[in-house]
Amino acid sequence: MGRYDESTRDALARAFEKDGFVLLRDHFDRAKLEAWRDAFAPLFKPHVDAAREASANGNRGPGRYYVTLPFEGEFADPAIICDEDIVGIVERVAGPDPVMCQLATDTPVRGSDFQDWHRDTPPLFDDAPETPSFQLAVNFPLVDVNDSNGPLETTRGTHRMSREEALAGLADGRFPPERVPMRVGDVMIRDVRGLHRGTPNLTDEPRPMVVIGYSRAWYFRPEVHIDVPRAVLADLPPHARRLLRYSPVVERTARTFDESYRQFAY
Repeated sequence: MGRYDESTRDALARAFEKDGFVLLRDHFDRAKLEAWRDAFAPLFKPHVDAAREASANGNRGPGRYYVTLPFEGEFADPAIICDEDIVGIVERVAGPDPVMCQLATDTPVRGSDFQDWHRDTPPLFDDAPETPSFQLAVNFPLVDVNDSNGPLETTRGTHRMSREEALAGLADGRFPPERVPMRVGDVMIRDVRGLHRGTPNLTDEPRPMVVIGYSRAWYFRPEVHIDVPRAVLADLPPHARRLLRYSPVVERTARTFDESYRQFAY
């Protein structure tokens, strides 16, 4: 059972259509996400150590790292990936029978900087108006996020216009930037075309933000996917298996991944 009834999910979907995102406060159990944080720490450390040893930036720029999560253990929890409220909202704004296509984290550390304003995917058609939503990001932090440790900065309503129009509106004040503080347990569902950027983490602690990607069944981005171990797949409920129906099935999940995915100047 979800927290929200159907009329509340309808209202959240309408708010999403207007703003390009919605926030679900205190949605996930804090203790569950603290277990995610503990499991994430040993996956994150090699990335930072390698960059430090090579005197190099993170794979998303200075002090910023994109790290794919292995689909196993805490990270394969059906209560998270099949949450009835989240999937209910996703289906309302991005169509029925969606696909889960991404499980990763974005983590700035001290030394990170402002990202360029960007969207996470290009329009479907360069010569046509923007379409209804086709890919969504579900974000939730593994630590409390405030002004000091790198909150997302976003804009409202820019998911239904071109990047050029959104940037012009940002410049002239029609779409003012808005920082989004979040506590562990809060969830943000956003259209990946909304104009946004990461901000610097000014603290000594990493700020991991999980991203679970959901898309319409026909939309495929080859740079993101989820390797699903055969044994994990066998234990998942039918709804979770359906969400992952196009994911490659593997015998074992890799511990490190080719993190070639980048945000683009879309």
